[in-house]
Amino acid sequence: MDQSHLKEIIANLRLVGSDIQSVEVKSNVGKSIRETLSAFANAGGGVIIVGLDEKSGFIPVEKFDALKNQDALETRCGQLTPPVRPEISILPFEGTSIVVAEIEEFSPVDKPCYVTDQGRYGGSYIRTGEGDTKLSNYEIDKLIEEHTQPKWDEEPVVDATVDDLAPDALEDYLQTQKQRRPKTFKDGREVALRRLRITKDDSPTLAALLVMGDYPQEFFPRLTVTFALFPGTSKGAITTGLRLLDSATLTGTIPELVDAGVDIVKRNMRTGAMIGEKFRTDLPDYPPIAVREALVNALMHRDYSPSAQGSQVQINMFVDRLEITSPGGLYGGVTVRHLGEPGVSSTRNQRISSFLEEVSLPSEGKQAGRVAENRGTGIATINQSLQDALMPKPEYINRLDSFTIIFRRRRVATQERYTTARDHVLAILEGESSSSTTELVEKTQLSRTAVQKAVNALIDEGLVERTEPVRSPKQRYRMIAGQGTSR
Repeated sequence: MDQSHLKEIIANLRLVGSDIQSVEVKSNVGKSIRETLSAFANAGGGVIIVGLDEKSGFIPVEKFDALKNQDALETRCGQLTPPVRPEISILPFEGTSIVVAEIEEFSPVDKPCYVTDQGRYGGSYIRTGEGDTKLSNYEIDKLIEEHTQPKWDEEPVVDATVDDLAPDALEDYLQTQKQRRPKTFKDGREVALRRLRITKDDSPTLAALLVMGDYPQEFFPRLTVTFALFPGTSKGAITTGLRLLDSATLTGTIPELVDAGVDIVKRNMRTGAMIGEKFRTDLPDYPPIAVREALVNALMHRDYSPSAQGSQVQINMFVDRLEITSPGGLYGGVTVRHLGEPGVSSTRNQRISSFLEEVSLPSEGKQAGRVAENRGTGIATINQSLQDALMPKPEYINRLDSFTIIFRRRRVATQERYTTARDHVLAILEGESSSSTTELVEKTQLSRTAVQKAVNALIDEGLVERTEPVRSPKQRYRMIAGQGTSR
């Protein structure tokens, strides 16, 4: 790290007033620094700056001994398993010297990184906001699972029999396989079922039941998809009246869940139109193709280990976005940064993926496209369909215990222009139940000062009101009931 970059980081910390997700500041090296080293190594990496006093506004510590703290930091790095080996520098800053350590995220096979004397299940941490949080046993198990290929989808469902598979779906799959690999069937049907991992120990496998079962929820009642339509921008945004405009629990096989999930999203969204010189183009809030691919990915790559079989895939629709969340974070070497790039693909559930390559969505018929291509093209398809609908690329939230894809509601115009900051802020507030200053800054891309001035002006005009007392840190703003567009 060079001196100019360091100054930029510290200037940002002073503006925010606290540590941030990727930067931790310490006045000196103590035992607690090991938790931060573990957290950065387990997810995302980060920077530790030693020699500043956070409580005094990130000013240099008086009589700070940089060399002594550098030696202490190197010692602390060796107190983790595996040891952390950051790039440590002593850099001049405001008339003194401070210690800067840059920690890279560990590869999946080396995680979790934990404080040795606290043990793996007591000393593994992850970064959340400005602090370090101890990982749960489930999250640690997920990291360990990355060391080898999971095979939960090939485990037998001991309470089920082959009769619990849908005959038509099973026969269609077997006929396709018999044409492609006749040797698999040379020793009879039962042997072929085992070789194809449809059965194990005379019971259907989890993968077979989820893709070709008659009713998988008879054995796994929580392996469903839940849908909820909220009237605001968050689950708790509306405290009076209807808190859910629509909700449903979807059941069936993975192909049936995808089909039903797309249908319920389509029923609950608007479809606008763009009129060209000759033709009318329908523009739905969320392109069905993108929703379908996101649901396929969620159900195909979710965590099916015993500890996650009580968790559903969730579809949550808000006034400004659609979120699809699945249990378990990204698997293998895939990261949010590289999602959708050519050649970047990793499959947690190999058997489920291979089955989905051979079955069709119920509404599309047997001759239509398969549920999944399993060629790493899902994200690329999502991005292209969003671009065609004049929508931004999706956003992602990847945690050890879950993965969420977020679609922002479509805008009809490629770019919306407003004369003033006031006009821009007003347009957003007219389409939301409420917004915070931070949310308005993100959506307008204006400075915080400009946004706040615009909000204050709208309050003075009697168009907008605060939802909390004036100095509340939870302050949000909303249109006053009965006020319409006033530009």
